This record gives sequence, C-alpha cells and structure tokens, in this order.
Amino acid sequence: MSHTVLIVTNEILKKMKNHYGVLAKLPAGAIFSAKVDGCSVTGYRSGKVLFQGKNAAQESSKWDGKTAEPKKKSVSSTVLPDGFASMSIIGSDEVGTGDYFGPITVVAAYVEKSRIAELKELGVRDSKDMKDPEIVSVAKKLLKDIPYSLLILRNEKYNDLQESGMSQGKIKAILHNQALGKLHEKIAPVQPDAVLIDQFAEKTVYYRYLNEQKNIVRENVFFSTRGESVHLAVAAASILARYAFLKEMDKLSEEAGFTIPKGAGTIVDKAAAQLMKTYDESVLRHFTKLHFANTGKAKNILRGM
Repeated sequence: MSHTVLIVTNEILKKMKNHYGVLAKLPAGAIFSAKVDGCSVTGYRSGKVLFQGKNAAQESSKWDGKTAEPKKKSVSSTVLPDGFASMSIIGSDEVGTGDYFGPITVVAAYVEKSRIAELKELGVRDSKDMKDPEIVSVAKKLLKDIPYSLLILRNEKYNDLQESGMSQGKIKAILHNQALGKLHEKIAPVQPDAVLIDQFAEKTVYYRYLNEQKNIVRENVFFSTRGESVHLAVAAASILARYAFLKEMDKLSEEAGFTIPKGAGTIVDKAAAQLMKTYDESVLRHFTKLHFANTGKAKNILRGM
C-alpha cells in the first residue's frame, strides 16, 4: 500500500480536520481520521498527516505541506553552511497549493546580507505569524525594495497540467525552478551566496521532477523545511507570494460577485455550489483546482439547492 506523510502547520491541520471530519474511533495521538476515494487520511497533533492507499499521492497533493522523507535521505538537503542566516541569499516559496479556489503563486526573492537588518525593521518575518492585512502592508514595501520573480499558475493551466498526469509536486518544482532562473537573470552579474528553497520534496525528488527542463538551477541550492525561519529571503518570498495570491483572490471575488473563501473547508464547498448555481459547472475550471474533493462535495450541495 502506497503512503505519503505531510508535515503541516497548525492552521492547515485545522483546515484538514474541518475538511475531512472525524471518525468515531481515532488512533492514539490523532485529531482526525477519514476515508475518501482510494485513500485513508489521519492527522496527528504533531502536525504529521498520513495518507494511505492507491490515491495517497494525489490526495496529499491537495494540501500545502512538506513531504516527510526518511531521515537518512534528508540529511544532505537540510545541512546548511555555517552563518547561512547572514549570507546573501535567494529564497523561494509558494502559496495556494492547499486552496481549492485561486492560483498557485511562486516567488523567488533576493536579500543581500547588508539588507537583512533593514528588512527585519520593515516587518519581514515568518508569514505564518502574520495576518493578511500586515502581509499586504509589508509586501507593498518589499515590491520596491528587493529583486524578485513572481510566477502565477492560474487554475485553467493548473487543471490542464494535473489532468495530463502531472503531480502537484512536479508542478511546484517546475515553477520554483523557473522563478529562480528568472531572478538569476534579473540580478546578473551579481551572484548570491546560495539559494534556499522552502522544502516540499526531498532534493533528489525535486531534481527528478525537473528532468525534462532545459535550464535547471543547481548551483549552491539548498532545501529546508520552515525555510522562512532559516533565512529572511524565504520569508520575503513567502510574503510576496501570499500578497500575489490575495490579489488574485480579490479578482476572482469580483468576477464571482461575492467573496471567494480561502482554504478547502465546507465554506468553500458552499461557495463553489453557489458559483455553479449562478453560472454553470464549467465555471469551476476557471475558479478552482478541479481534482480536489471539494468539487464533488459542491455538486452534492448544488443538488439540494
């Protein structure tokens, strides 16, 4: 039986519990457990979520988390040079992978070591500790202050790639690599001390995803979970990616005629049902990631309207 383990934040863990529900009998340490098509899902207080079954990889790809790898495989990708936090670094991060509505946004951002203290004063820190209004405020300042590259994968293209058989992990790897390449070109001839990717896959898996890409950024590339706490460049990238995602969600809300909710919980199911009722089912291709379980739930709600 295939299985995948994700490490998620408390916020995502709560969203998953709301999304999947809770069985009457839970394993020790679990806060929710459920069965969906071809997969069982169990979330633990530790932040680990276990997906088991033939559709484990597909189901886990719907959520914004880091794939847990065996320790013996992850050592090479998480050991960073001494003094890494004080170096001039390109950091990259993505937003939107666990949201049913809206795009995936990926940002690579370059922070020179001479700017680190200044950016901290500006309010740059782990975006998980920031509310959206603060992220918007800080992001608007960052846009003028640091070199960055932003890629937005909107839902029509995402759905095409997913339906072609491409996993969300591979999609993310391609986006990160493209954003890093574009930023390297933008800041040339300046060379960063290193590149730090907020880790969503083990290093060998990440590069296997990129096998068919013509240009692959490999030099001085490191991977770390919770990269926002490792170097300010990843924190800056995360803030900019979140800001871009929020702007895209605002556009979708304007198109829909009502506020489009974030996440993948029951409120999202109701919003999708309302969209189908107002327009038709085909509209979901533009607004949502169709392979999420929310699509089926929204259709069930629509039948009862």
